This record gives sequence, structure tokens and C-alpha cells, in this order.
Amino acid sequence: MKEAGKRDNRAEISCKSLSTLTLKGKQQSWAVLLCLSVQAYENLALHKPAWQSNTLRSSYTGVSNTADRAVDGRYGGQCAVSYWVQRAEWRVDLGGLKTIHHVLVHRGDYFPKYFLGFSVYISNTTNKEDGVLCFRDTNYTRATIPNPVNITCPYHGRYVIYYNNRTHPPYPEEFIPHIVMGLCEVEVYGCRSLRNYGENCSLECPQNCQDGYCDIMEGTCLACKPGFKGQRCDLECSAGVFGKDCAGNCSMTCGDPGVCDKVTGHCNGSCLPGWEGDMCQNECLVGFHGVNCLQNCSITCGIPGNCDRITGYCNGGCQRGWTGVRCKEGKG
Repeated sequence: MKEAGKRDNRAEISCKSLSTLTLKGKQQSWAVLLCLSVQAYENLALHKPAWQSNTLRSSYTGVSNTADRAVDGRYGGQCAVSYWVQRAEWRVDLGGLKTIHHVLVHRGDYFPKYFLGFSVYISNTTNKEDGVLCFRDTNYTRATIPNPVNITCPYHGRYVIYYNNRTHPPYPEEFIPHIVMGLCEVEVYGCRSLRNYGENCSLECPQNCQDGYCDIMEGTCLACKPGFKGQRCDLECSAGVFGKDCAGNCSMTCGDPGVCDKVTGHCNGSCLPGWEGDMCQNECLVGFHGVNCLQNCSITCGIPGNCDRITGYCNGGCQRGWTGVRCKEGKG
């Protein structure tokens, strides 16, 4: 058993007991015996930079209940606390994109009524609206809200954001018209490397996953590199298709129609006469014709330099003194 109030960053079982919170100069104490079963993911939030929308500072002791207290590993006594407000937000910066499995939100036992209705987001920016909503409380009561709240959140992101508000009445019966944020610890468990998965983060994501990312539990790719498909991106695109999810069709104007590079969609070597470009998607410009539009139209065409882009045959006949479909034969 670990010492009360402390926990191994990668512990499988943790127990803690007495916690104390100073709120407006008065000590609020509660006795808790909490044993958590935690998988061997790493707590990515421990001692990371944190921010909150406002901070309660005791007028008696001068103590500020700052945001960093929710990631100090002490699980109570030192909590991140706000004033009585209509809207409160707290976030931790994991220092870069991380693979997240679950989030544990610990509160002081004094605070259940203030926590009802809270949300947790994962975002790549400090704006929660840019991210994904992992959890929104719509069912808890003061009697049923657990401590901690264990939120499964298998996403990739840099910021974990706690949010609550009382800005859109009427509220459910057990809500009160203001909130106090009392976060005693927020733990964010997952893998430090984006390219690993599994309970101990020892397995590597499949090599053809887009950006190397995969599901932290199953190892399935979130998306594939162009040219591959399948849950683990281990299947190459079939002939005739290419790109992301093998959703692109090779051009029928490739030199070998319908055959192209499975990753880029580029035609292999040449285009049919009258076409040019990496994917043979462009018609020859006026004055050019043939394979890859490399041949010049004859200046002896009836309209100099104007010919059929595929055959090179002159449009509008030939100039005086010349004959032939390409006006390259002089008249005797």
C-alpha cells in the first residue's frame, strides 16, 4: 500500500485517506479511503503547466488555490479552487500531442453540488471548441457522482480541459445557480509516444497508419497513409485506385489507362496522345500534340501552329504550297 496522499506515477493500485482543503480561511476536512485500480498507462498530466479561468485566494491565509494544485500528485488538501462564478474552466498542457486513454477527475468532497453538469474536452489548442467532447454529465446527482470520476477518452491531444457553467437556466433540481471549481487532482493516463499502444504502451502502431497514430487500446489505425487500406492499413490499394482510403481512380488518359502509382495517383511514365500532367489530367495547349504534348503543331498549317491535339493533323487545311494532313509536304 502506498503512503496516504501520494501515488506512484505508474502504480496499479493506490489508496489514500485524510484530505484537507482551506476555503475562505476555514479548513474543510473529509475522510476518504479510495483504492483505485489503474492500468499501467503513465499519468501524463503530473506536474505539467496548468491554467484556470479564476483563482480563489484566501483573505485569511493569503493562500492562492492555483491551477497547478490539480496536477501536483497530492490528491487533496491542495486543490485548484475558483470563486463562486457562473462559468469556470481549467486546463492542463501535456506539452505536446499525446495518446490518451482515460482521465480521472478528483474533487473535494465539499464540492459535489458544484460539479454537477461538468464537461471534459481533449483539444490540440487551448480552445475547447477546437477539440472533442469526452464527457458531459447529464445524469449524476449529489448522491451518485463518484469521486474520482473515471472518464474513458481514447483520443489524441495536447490539452485536457475541464469546464462547467451556470449560464443557461433553468437547471435540474439539484443544481445550484453558481459553481465553485474544486479540482484536487486531474490525472490523464495514456502513452507518451503517439506511435505506441497497449496497456503498458510497449506495442508499436502499424507502420502504415497516417502520422503513425493508432487506437491506444486496439492498435487499429485512425487513418491510413495514401496507398493503403484496412483497419491496420496493411492492405495495398488494388489496381486502378490510389490515395487516401484508396478512394481515387487512376486516370483513363494515362499511357496505360487506369494504371497509376497507388500512393500519388501519378501515371507511370506517359500519357495518351493529347494529354499531359502527372495524372494526365490536362489537355495539350494550343500548338502542341501527341504523347505528353511534346510535339509542335506545324507552322505551315492553314492556321500556323494550330492542329488536333491528338493526331497533330492541321486544322483548316494548309498554307499555300503545302499539303498533307500535317502540312509537311511541299507541292511540286
